[in-house]
Amino acid sequence: MTAQEQIKDTVEKNDVVLFMKGTKMMPQCGFSSRVAGVLNYMGVDFTDVNVLADAEIRQGIKDFSDWPTIPQLYVKGEFIGGCDIVTEMTLSGELDALFDQKGVKYDKDAADKIREANA
Repeated sequence: MTAQEQIKDTVEKNDVVLFMKGTKMMPQCGFSSRVAGVLNYMGVDFTDVNVLADAEIRQGIKDFSDWPTIPQLYVKGEFIGGCDIVTEMTLSGELDALFDQKGVKYDKDAADKIREANA
């Protein structure tokens, strides 16, 4: 299976996927840590893919999404964005709306607390 096929398979078979540097329990960069931290805090069940473990996946995800940076968040097969976009969506409530629309479980109170802390 090629890197592109692996990526497509992962994105299609999992509701929420974060391609990141490191893992959700041990992020290896600040941007990956921020996005994983938001998802963990909000209680989102997500699959993490450590791009540092496989150079083909690391480059492959950039080609797959036509997005140059990591982390990259996918929800129900749809590319959402990287750290800045996920942060903005979290603070504006757009991420909650997306999760609601896509049927992804999350802790609404935790999402509200993130916004309160950053108001």
